[in-house]
Amino acid sequence: MRRVRINILIITLILICIGVVMIYSASSVWAQDRYKDGIFFLKRHLAFILIGAALSFLVMSFDYRALRKYAKPLLFFALILLILVLIPGLGREVGGARRWFRFGIFSFQPSEFANLAMLIYIADFISRKKAQMKDLWSGFLPPLMVLGFTVVLILAQPDLGSSLALGMIVFMLIFTSGADVRHLGGVILLAIPVLYVLIFSVPYRRMRITAFLNPWADPKGSGFQLIQSNIALGSGGLFGTGLGHSNQKLFYLPAAHTDFIFSIIGEELGLVGTLSICFLFIGFILQGFKVVKNSGDTFGHFLSLGIVSMIALKAVINMGVSSGIFPTKGLPLPFISYGGSSLIFDMIGVGLLLNVARGAEPV
Repeated sequence: MRRVRINILIITLILICIGVVMIYSASSVWAQDRYKDGIFFLKRHLAFILIGAALSFLVMSFDYRALRKYAKPLLFFALILLILVLIPGLGREVGGARRWFRFGIFSFQPSEFANLAMLIYIADFISRKKAQMKDLWSGFLPPLMVLGFTVVLILAQPDLGSSLALGMIVFMLIFTSGADVRHLGGVILLAIPVLYVLIFSVPYRRMRITAFLNPWADPKGSGFQLIQSNIALGSGGLFGTGLGHSNQKLFYLPAAHTDFIFSIIGEELGLVGTLSICFLFIGFILQGFKVVKNSGDTFGHFLSLGIVSMIALKAVINMGVSSGIFPTKGLPLPFISYGGSSLIFDMIGVGLLLNVARGAEPV
C-alpha cells in the first residue's frame, strides 16, 4: 500500500501544479482588468493550497477510525452551517445564490464541508448497521432521511447540481452496503418527478437544458457559455495554441478559471493536454480503488469509496459540461479549478484517503 499512497500523492500534486499554472493563465488578463493585479486569483489560490495542505497533514496525523465518534457532531455542525448561510446578513449572495460565508478576503462554502461530513456519517452508519441495511426501517430509511434533510438545505441555496452529486454518491454507498434494491428503486422512481419539477419549474434551469440541447438557438444568451467552451476546445487541435495563448479567456468564455478551466486547457494544450488530465484522474481513481479494496475495516472501506467516488464524479461532470456532454452545472474540476472551499476539502479528502491506505498496511 505504500506504493499506492505514493502514487495517489504524486498524481494529486501534479493536478494541483497544473491547476496553479492554468489558473494564472486563464485569469491573469481578467484579474488585471478588474483588480489591476494580474496575479490576484493566483495568490488566493496558493493560499488555499497552503490551507488545504495543512489540513490534509492534520487529518493524516491521527487514526482515521477516531472520526467515527465525531461522525454525528460533524454532520450536525455542517447542517447548522447550511442553515446559517441562508440567513441574510450571514450568508453571502452572489448571482441570486446564497452559498458562501465571507471572512475578509476568503469565502467558505458550507456545502463542501457538508459533503465530507455526510460521507463520514454514512461510512460510520454502514459500519454500525451493515447487517441491517436490508431492513427498511432500521437500515435504509435513517441515512436516507438525513440525506434528504441535507439535500433540502443545499437546494435552498439553491444548488441542484451539488445536491444531485451528493445524492448519487450516498445512494451508491447504500447500494454497495447490501441494501434492498427494491427500496432503492422505489426511492429513485419517486425522485424522478421531483427532479423534473425542480428543473423545469425554474426558468434558469430550464434554459440550461434548452441550451444543452441546442446552444445555437440562443447564441448570445443561454447558449453563449457552451458555444464559447466548444470553440475553446475545438481551437486547441492536437497540441493547442500554446500555454498562455488562449483567445477565449479574453472576456469570451465566462468562468474560464473556475468551472470552465478544462476548456482553456483544451485550447492552450490541445487534445494532448485534455487527455493527460483524463489519464491523471483515471490513475487517481484506479489507485483510490486499490485503497478501497484493501482497507482493513468497514468504516475505512466506505469512507475511501465515498471520497474516491465524489472526486471522480465531480471530475467527470466538469469535463462533461465543458465538452457539451452534460448540461451546464457549476461543479469545479478537482485540484485544478479556482475555488477555495472545493480545493481545500478535496485535499482533506485525499488526506483521509492516504490515512485509510496507511491503516491498511501490515504492521
